[in-house]
Order: sequence, then structure tokens, then C-alpha cells
Amino acid sequence: MPSSSGTSDAMTRQYKSFPAIYELVREIPPGQVASYGMVASLIPGATARIVGFAMAATPAGKGIPWQRVINSQGKVSDREGAVRQMSRLKEEGVAFSKSGRVNWKEHRWHGPSDSWLERNGFDPIDYLTIQAGWPGK
Repeated sequence: MPSSSGTSDAMTRQYKSFPAIYELVREIPPGQVASYGMVASLIPGATARIVGFAMAATPAGKGIPWQRVINSQGKVSDREGAVRQMSRLKEEGVAFSKSGRVNWKEHRWHGPSDSWLERNGFDPIDYLTIQAGWPGK
């Protein structure tokens, strides 16, 4: 059975961090995007690859905006579901250059809500240090 991102559930890996990743991705509003690495930087033990696996395995009907997570080059990764992902992002107002890149300065996610940061025990200075490494600064 396909996930909401269009991949087969039988072909995806599962990790204990997926629920935390999904909770964080729900924080990304329409019109903004985050890289796999940006998401991973806020989830203990997660890597960009694990975030990618989570997005590929996103359960349908759970309100997880998987389409808002892209690669660090500002592109939709070339894979099954890429055309649908780009189409959804364009519907949300995300613009792409002729080379298929997002303008990070215009569409980069600003980060999770203060309540998410507080629930997950982030010190404001530590968070700003993490955020400084994100694309588009």
C-alpha cells in the first residue's frame, strides 16, 4: 500500500524517531520548506537520511505535510513522487527557479514554534546555534 508520499510501505525503513519527525514536520507552514538536514538537526539521533525515510513512509491521512521537506540544494529529490511533491509546493505558493531550486531566503522555514521548542527541551541559545547552520542564511 502506498504512503501519502507515493512510495510503497513494503520498501521503507522504520525508525523510533519517526513520530518525533512527523510532529516536527507538522510545524512547517504552507509556503515554507525545510531540508531533511534542518529537520534532523532538531531530532536527537536523527540524520537527514532518516528524515528522508520518514517522509517516504509518511502515513496517509495524518496531516503530515511531507511535501515541505526537500534536499539541502533547495530541490525536490529525484524519486518516485517528485512531480507530485513539486506540484503541491507550487500550489502552496513555493516558487522554483528554472533549475528547479527554491529560493531559501524566500521560502525557508523559520523553525518550530516556541511551544514545540519548550516541549522538546531546547535552550533558546542552543536552538539559535543550530538554526545558524541551516541553508539560506
